[in-house]
Amino acid sequence: MAAAPDWNAAQYLRFEDERTRPSIDLLARVPPSDPERCIDLGCGPGNSTELVAARFPQAWVEGLDSSPDMLDKARKRLPQLTFTLGDAGHWLAEDAYDLIFANAVLQWLPDHAALIPQLVRSLKPGGCLAVQMPDNLGRPSHVAMREVAMEQPWATKLAPALAARTAIGSFGDYRRWLNKAGCRVDIWQTTYVHELAGLAAIADWFRSTGLKPFLDRLDATEQEAFLARYLARIAPAYPVESDGKVLLPFPRLFIVATKG
Repeated sequence: MAAAPDWNAAQYLRFEDERTRPSIDLLARVPPSDPERCIDLGCGPGNSTELVAARFPQAWVEGLDSSPDMLDKARKRLPQLTFTLGDAGHWLAEDAYDLIFANAVLQWLPDHAALIPQLVRSLKPGGCLAVQMPDNLGRPSHVAMREVAMEQPWATKLAPALAARTAIGSFGDYRRWLNKAGCRVDIWQTTYVHELAGLAAIADWFRSTGLKPFLDRLDATEQEAFLARYLARIAPAYPVESDGKVLLPFPRLFIVATKG
């Protein structure tokens, strides 16, 4: 897998309300409990960590992220909490946790068949692993990224970026891995429909996530040309409504697993 992108917190937070909603929905399905220790893996700028801390005010809540820029925003937002620089894919818990919250991070990590049991081992008995992952690699927005990246003049330069994100598992995969790890499992998918201000807003949305591994390898002139071709490629799939808006369907996979 390619190295994780160096995330830009300001760009990510341009759509904070929309990006926070899945965290709210995921946390709502975490069983009521009285946890002592919680961690938000891939905490980003702290918007999801803030929700966990508000839900469980008596708990020790911490965040972990691989981006210094994201952590800077998180520490300013939540100075009372602990935030650590680290890679969720290589994270090893020193103590067992009551809640491991992983919102929109595991899709960047490989080998979920090994990763998921590893995370469960970091839970206390009765602890909960709560996961949300975008499930959009087959959507026009992401198919177009890969197709344009394979065109000239970018194909050679962008070949490594094609491996930045791999397909996530199926419902059955996660249920099987988690059952084997001794968990009760709740799995569902929700497709959010985001109303965006025109076609260019789709590129703005994905600049800080899906498009970032591609754009990071291009200079400013190349980025402009790449985005122009990307927008032309996705235009038929995202027609402009009569009021100038475009609708972006965004499917997300949710998992709440409780360790027996």
